[in-house]
Amino acid sequence: MKIHIVGGGAIGLLHAGLLAQAGQEVTVWTRTDEQAKRLQAEGIRLEMLDGVARDIAVNSHSLPSLLAGQAGQAGADAEHAAAWIILTVKQCHIDERLLHQLQRLSSGKSALLCLQNGIGHMDKLAAALPGTLLYAGVTSAGARRIDDARHVRHTGDGPLWFGAYAEDKKDDNLQNLLLNILKSAGFRAGLSNEMKDRIYQKLLINAVINPLTAIYDTTNGELPEHPSRLKLMRSLFEETSAILAADGMKSAADGWQLVMQVCAATATNVSSMLSDVRAGRHTEIDWINGGVSGLARRIGIASPLNDAVTTLVKQLH
Repeated sequence: MKIHIVGGGAIGLLHAGLLAQAGQEVTVWTRTDEQAKRLQAEGIRLEMLDGVARDIAVNSHSLPSLLAGQAGQAGADAEHAAAWIILTVKQCHIDERLLHQLQRLSSGKSALLCLQNGIGHMDKLAAALPGTLLYAGVTSAGARRIDDARHVRHTGDGPLWFGAYAEDKKDDNLQNLLLNILKSAGFRAGLSNEMKDRIYQKLLINAVINPLTAIYDTTNGELPEHPSRLKLMRSLFEETSAILAADGMKSAADGWQLVMQVCAATATNVSSMLSDVRAGRHTEIDWINGGVSGLARRIGIASPLNDAVTTLVKQLH
């Protein structure tokens, strides 16, 4: 099956590599011509969980080439249209230019799976792509890009859940096809009718761990080791949990234990937000803690800690 991966970061390269290795026809759409040329010529260097690395051939084009009329008019031409588009870029990159590029890339028969952290992106995509079947996804797979172009390391195995953003806009055959393909590629994939709840549950974990690792410049495992950091983690958890529960998240009795388990299971990991801060890149703080703050304002709940960590992380950019 033809699958477009939009985004050449760690998660995009991981999905592209595993799917191509399983025999799917994969095209990676990158932000730069340079990365697309490297991937087209040399493929993805995929380092597996067991340490074995292999080169995997993929097609690749740059996203700017869509608007420049290159790459064979990919979206407009049925010859290049994909059954599935998997969007792996960070929220900060979902701007008007990318939305226009996605309009060109998608077709009337395409479905779009979105794997972003945080909240707010699905409404934006639905407005820009009214004719596209939208699916929200949540993944716990870990990946780290080793170089700027093609080398990615699979660092953690976790479930991938996805489901239709709107119940009246889905294709059972298409979603089951993707589910089976993901499983054949080695993903622990599943379909869910409770994607809002799954998105909120992941948002809760990200809203506690990501900003505080960035602020304290520490790994996930080191974060709860100091009493004052642990106390702040718990307070941020309680505030965020109350806000998300007020908007429909199902409260889990072991929610706090799950946050601690994630810190332990990913103890040596540098969070994506800390990685972005260290590299001088824009973070996803506006869509994680900033998203929680925006939600709190809409439902009339105070969010002082989420407001504070949003401001602090933005000062680190």
